[in-house]
Amino acid sequence: MRVTKRQVNRSIGAVLGLGLVLGVTGCDYWPPALQAQIEQLRSETQTLTMEKTQLQAQMNDLAKAKQDLQTQIDDLARMNREKTGMITNLQNQLDSLRAKAAKAVAPKATVKPAAKATAKQPTKKKTTTKR
Repeated sequence: MRVTKRQVNRSIGAVLGLGLVLGVTGCDYWPPALQAQIEQLRSETQTLTMEKTQLQAQMNDLAKAKQDLQTQIDDLARMNREKTGMITNLQNQLDSLRAKAAKAVAPKATVKPAAKATAKQPTKKKTTTKR
């Protein structure tokens, strides 16, 4: 018996047609063990999705808190630099005022002991008080 080309093409077409019909309609039978596994996997997927959402929200909150803290750090660093500059400026002013005061007191200090040596002050009597 001889198989013709036409018969081969029909057979291939029938097999492909049957495969297409089965593929489109699908199989509705699922073994109970497989159904249980599918439900368990769906449940785990939902749980993991919720956990992922919660973790993403926490990460967003932490990123915002980090940004806020970084802003505070920058502000404090800027204020620290300003205060350091003010302190340095005040120390310089204090040093210059001390130097001026020392120059102003230095000539008087040399005059004052000479004035004390020439002027004698009377001594006071000690009085005792009763209690």
